[in-house]
Amino acid sequence: MTQRSFWTFQFLVLLHVVCTIDVPLDLPQPPTITNQSAKNYIVDPRDNIIIECEAKGNPYPTFSWTRNGKFYNVAKDPKVSFRRHSGTLVIDIHGGGRPEDYEGEYQCFARNEHGVALSSKILLQVSKSPLWPKEKLDPVVVNEGASLILQCNPPHGLPPPVIFWMSSSMEPIAQDRRVSQGLNGDLYFSNVLRQDALTDYSCNARSHYTHTIQQKNAYSLKVLTTRGVPERTPTFLLPTGTTSSKLVLRDEDLLLECIASGVPTPDIMWYKKGGELPSRKLKFENFNKTLRIVKVSEEDSGEYYCQSSNRMGSIRHTISVRVKAAPYWLDEPKNLILAPGENGRLVCRANGSPKPTIQWLMDGEPIVVPNPNFEVAGDTIIFREVQSGNSAVFQCNASNEHGYLLANAFISILDVPSRTLAPRNQLIRVIEYNRTQLDCPFFGSPIPTLRWFKNGQGSNLDGGNYRVHENGTLEINTVRKEDQGKYTCVATNILGKADNTVRLEVKEPTRIVKGPEDQIAKRGSTVRLDCRVRSDSSLRLTVTWMKDETQLYIGSRMKKEEDALTIFGVAEKDQGAYTCVAKTELDQDFAKAYLTILDKPDPPMDLELTDEAERSIRLTWIPGDDNNSPITGFIVQFEEDRFQSGTWHNLVTVPGNVNSAVLSLSPYVSYKFRVLALNDLGSSTPSPSSERYQTSGASPEINPTDVRGAGTRKDNMEITWTPLNATQVYGPNLRYIVKWRQRNTGEPWSNVTVWTNRHVVWNTPVYTPYEIRVQAENEYGRAPEPSTVIGYSGEDYPKAAPTDIKLRIMNSTAISLTWARVAPASVQGQLQEYRAYYWRESSLLKGQWVSRKMQHQSFIGDRVRGIVSLLIPYSNYNLHMVAVNGRGDGPKSDVKEFTTPEGVPSAPKNVRVYEPSRETVVLEWGHPEHPNGNLTAYSLRYQAFNGSRSSRLISENLSPNQTKYTVQRTDSVSRYRFLLSGRTQVGAGEVVTVESLIKQDEAYTKNQVDIATQGWFIGLMCAVALLVLILLIVCFIKRSRGGKYPVREKKEVALGAEGQKDEDGSFDYRFFGSDEDNKPLQGSQTSLDGTIKQQESDDSLVDYGEGGEGQFNEDGSFIGQYTVKKDKDETEGNESSEATSPVNAIYSLA
Repeated sequence: MTQRSFWTFQFLVLLHVVCTIDVPLDLPQPPTITNQSAKNYIVDPRDNIIIECEAKGNPYPTFSWTRNGKFYNVAKDPKVSFRRHSGTLVIDIHGGGRPEDYEGEYQCFARNEHGVALSSKILLQVSKSPLWPKEKLDPVVVNEGASLILQCNPPHGLPPPVIFWMSSSMEPIAQDRRVSQGLNGDLYFSNVLRQDALTDYSCNARSHYTHTIQQKNAYSLKVLTTRGVPERTPTFLLPTGTTSSKLVLRDEDLLLECIASGVPTPDIMWYKKGGELPSRKLKFENFNKTLRIVKVSEEDSGEYYCQSSNRMGSIRHTISVRVKAAPYWLDEPKNLILAPGENGRLVCRANGSPKPTIQWLMDGEPIVVPNPNFEVAGDTIIFREVQSGNSAVFQCNASNEHGYLLANAFISILDVPSRTLAPRNQLIRVIEYNRTQLDCPFFGSPIPTLRWFKNGQGSNLDGGNYRVHENGTLEINTVRKEDQGKYTCVATNILGKADNTVRLEVKEPTRIVKGPEDQIAKRGSTVRLDCRVRSDSSLRLTVTWMKDETQLYIGSRMKKEEDALTIFGVAEKDQGAYTCVAKTELDQDFAKAYLTILDKPDPPMDLELTDEAERSIRLTWIPGDDNNSPITGFIVQFEEDRFQSGTWHNLVTVPGNVNSAVLSLSPYVSYKFRVLALNDLGSSTPSPSSERYQTSGASPEINPTDVRGAGTRKDNMEITWTPLNATQVYGPNLRYIVKWRQRNTGEPWSNVTVWTNRHVVWNTPVYTPYEIRVQAENEYGRAPEPSTVIGYSGEDYPKAAPTDIKLRIMNSTAISLTWARVAPASVQGQLQEYRAYYWRESSLLKGQWVSRKMQHQSFIGDRVRGIVSLLIPYSNYNLHMVAVNGRGDGPKSDVKEFTTPEGVPSAPKNVRVYEPSRETVVLEWGHPEHPNGNLTAYSLRYQAFNGSRSSRLISENLSPNQTKYTVQRTDSVSRYRFLLSGRTQVGAGEVVTVESLIKQDEAYTKNQVDIATQGWFIGLMCAVALLVLILLIVCFIKRSRGGKYPVREKKEVALGAEGQKDEDGSFDYRFFGSDEDNKPLQGSQTSLDGTIKQQESDDSLVDYGEGGEGQFNEDGSFIGQYTVKKDKDETEGNESSEATSPVNAIYSLA
């Protein structure tokens, strides 16, 4: 399924509710510490020492320090100085100072006229990384299978160094369930193997600050091997005994460790007595030997136990865990601002284990009680009716044996009217249905009350969807479109009021309406991932793609579109989680889908041979990655290096859910194996090959196959067989014992030993049966007795020809034959066929050349009849027959003569159609190549056609000597179809069909020329010219008189009926001609059905004139429709405008 999620962000901090109000810096206020160094401060001895102390206040505070509880005079040490405008100390080590001289406990004091603030006590320590002590380590001697601890014992450093183990050649020591490093840095072996002695072991310590690595002298191991390592139950190497205890402070990480020895290597499991392990903050490390609980709390106290087990047994160790706590705040004191005469209180509440004690100080000094300005009641200081001048800074110190907390909180007595502190008229944009906060920081003393209003309305906004926080922030829980508008906050106290306005705009959320979906694709295919987005049009939208949580690089195989990502030719590296991220300035949406690429499996690895037997061995392998298509099987192949080195053969196929196979082997073979994995997409590449495995020899178990005996000459017999393959040889010096004797003669066997796969027996009688045996033999013995095969010696040519040959004419191209068999003894071999040889002697047509090439027809087997076909009619033929065996043809029979009767002719040759003129179509042809008799006539059928319409079919019988026929056209557009065949007395021959092609361009061009020479057209042009001349004369007369020319009136007089004017203002001059003008032009072509057909041409009279309105009828004839369109400006202007020129007069009429 597609994984989708939606989240929004805003460029506002939504959860910043403050429970106290900050004093503007332009008002008097006591100091406040804003930045200080850590309580336990470890510094790098190579760098200058900087001890942080920053504060604010009005007036700006001055700074002083104590060191180890005494005043520290900074001015007396030239290497110590204050940072500019700060209380931070800078100790110049680069200038020659010794960092160890400045170790100690520091505390910063920030003071002004209103009080003193204190930093925490800062313990400054310099990082140390002492060297390893010099020591000589003797080789460690240990029995195979015993446990071993190599101690590191690094020198104490500050902070403690990072420990790791390597060889002296700086190769990391591989760690696993059997070998691992403990939390104390020692290296533990649950059991020692002989390969552990192949390297040495050196403990290394890396300093945190200097990053220098110190290497301890290396341990070398000497492992004493024994025959078989005895298995033993687990014992704990760490911790020792059956119980132990652990103390940890609240919010620290709890680390429990159990390391055990045993053979085989034991497993570690963790449990908590009387409850479940806290899974949400639980981690198992160091191969399950270490249990880590992050940020422990009091409920994590209790008894934990680790259990170590192998197949020999199990043991348990119990660890009692106690959780204590340094002080932590329940209610940290906060600054208090009061107006004169007001009451207030400071509260300091902390918890811890044991319970911390609370101590109050004022301006860094213990409080003297009683004090007329306040009352101390345990963790609370109570102020009543305070007065100006009572400002001070109070310190609360909560401490127990595990640590302390120090907090500063001032009381400031001010008399200040209300004021708002934020910029005025802010614009806040928020996504609909989100939560937002409108800030209105304010100040005043007494503390003002704050109210919010929307769009100037009188009702206060608080409750329901609105919530006003103490710091003035208005929180809208769910923003809707109707919440858009102006919001005004008003702060009021007894000294005055102040207001500010915030404008809120609500935007449509960004949503992916169609996101990508999980897909499974084959390697090399194309994948499309959708991402269709809807967002607020006023926000700038960007759509990006991520793959596996990182920005996706759009390469050449990818195409990013507006609503999708297309990947062409996907490969294995394209597999992963794709995320479409649609983002605006205010929010974003994303949709995720996983693309799975299917591919052939990876090859198996780590082939291992086990369970060796005389005729079998077990092959085990580790399957490779199936590349998301389950492995369905494995093919095990082998290669041997004696007969076909480098050639691999399939040995066995096993299912895909197993990773081993017992392989049946043959003796005396040097095997090497490899494995191929199969899935639905194909096979993997071969795995790396195994080591070679040689089987012992044995005598052959089978004999050669496909034993044959056949002569290559009339006086021999060649014996051949298929030799044994590499897995059938079974031993060295393979040879074959060949035996033979004539069948049914009782003579003794002849034999010979050969090392090839053939033997020739000479001086044999012609085509005589022999009994044959071939037996395999090697240095270990012979194969079982072979079976007997019958073979034959060589054949000789047959000695007799077929007799009593009779033939019968079946038709003009075929005859039937019968004959008498030859005697079996005359065959001298295996009769294969009778064969008829025939050739064409002459044609019955005078003067025709014929080919006398001999042809033959075979009649397979011992037959006495057959048919000879594919003869040429009207010809004289000769024929004889022979008997055929494996050696060849026997003697020829007597020659028989026969004549084939007349047949139908072949098709006429070189048939073509051409058009010497517009009026005629000519068909030409040549005589048939094979007349097959005397031609009596040509049959011709033809018809005119135009598209799907055809005229009736006309038939003609033509003279046998005629080779040309002319058709007179009835029109200029139709095409002609001709069907032509020759005839003999037998009948009509093969028909040839051809069609004519019309020359379109020439016909159309001729029509254009004819139009210009037609009398009606010349008359029409003269009428148009006369009309134009009359109009010009009228215009000149009218202009000379100075009158107005009523255009529309004159047009109506000159043109007559209104119906003769087109709607667009153009005129059709057909109305001035006779009815003859509307008829088709001379020369236009009429189809066979009497309809007018348009000629196919790309030319037009429009191409030859200025106008664009010349038209053709559907029959291609021209209509003299010369028109002139109204000028747009004239049409829209005054209809009685004056014709200022002859040209204007013409256009006005138009």
